[in-house]
Amino acid sequence: MPTYNKLVRDRIPQIIRANGNRFNTRVLEEAEYKEELQLKLKEELQEYLESREDSHALEELADILELIHSLVEVHHSTPEELEAVRREKREVRGGFDDRVYLIDVED
Repeated sequence: MPTYNKLVRDRIPQIIRANGNRFNTRVLEEAEYKEELQLKLKEELQEYLESREDSHALEELADILELIHSLVEVHHSTPEELEAVRREKREVRGGFDDRVYLIDVED
């Protein structure tokens, strides 16, 4: 029996059961949930960085976005508040659309 010891999406146990397999799970405490979300974010980011096809990259970005939504809740906020912060930062500092690559700054 493979051992995973990692956070999985909510419906994964149902999928495993539907495939006729047995499993063990537990519900994480809040502190370890935050830690596991962060670990999962690292995992998904690495998978995104390793993706070679646009379709796979998009799948990984969707996973990252789902994790960001969960992390927003862990930080006692909402996706709408996160979006407001993003818009404010974009208004003040800009986005990344112009592809500006800073080489150095003279003192």
